[in-house]
Amino acid sequence: MARILIVDDEKNIREVVREYALLNEYEVDEASDGAEAIQLVRKNAYDCVILDIMMPKMDGFTACKQIKAIQPVPIIMLSARQEEYDKLLGFELGVDDYVVKPFSPKELMARVKVVLDRTYRTDSKKMVFDGLEIDAEGRSVMVDGVKANLTPKEIDLLIYMASHANVALSRTKLLEEVWNYDYFGDDRTVDAHVKMLRHNLGKYRDFIVTVRGMGYKFEA
Repeated sequence: MARILIVDDEKNIREVVREYALLNEYEVDEASDGAEAIQLVRKNAYDCVILDIMMPKMDGFTACKQIKAIQPVPIIMLSARQEEYDKLLGFELGVDDYVVKPFSPKELMARVKVVLDRTYRTDSKKMVFDGLEIDAEGRSVMVDGVKANLTPKEIDLLIYMASHANVALSRTKLLEEVWNYDYFGDDRTVDAHVKMLRHNLGKYRDFIVTVRGMGYKFEA
């Protein structure tokens, strides 16, 4: 049974999310601010954290950094703001999903399931392209023998693109397949992740080729 931490300073939001999480047979803990969340993460192992941005004592971005430093748990960010900057900052910090308030609790639970399935599924594939080794089962990427510091989403993106090497993939297709649902965002989400992925692949960054007017393809 997956264990989820709900972090939000609004008690009614925590209660609603908790109710739906329990209906989906998840174990649930709650925190009313980022500082309390950090304390819980230090004591417990979680499979997913639902984290609000605007909170007293410690905001969601700061809490996200500290949570990721303690354990590599998937994080879904909640926010009443729709600014692109907030979303991109969240993704740069390793957030797995971003949900704008007000939201549907059923949709949020669907996204939690997607994140859990994607993070903890296994795949027997191991792909090697020159000095770039992609272990889908172990969810690790080696660059010339050194483990690359990739976020879970970057690993998902690289695995999918490498599994479809030399196939031109539209941004819409990448959103549907890598995020595993009809993403409520725009194509710049893909562009931001590709930019970070290229940076982390070092000299193998050119394996990810831009297909003008369409998207990207993995070409090694």
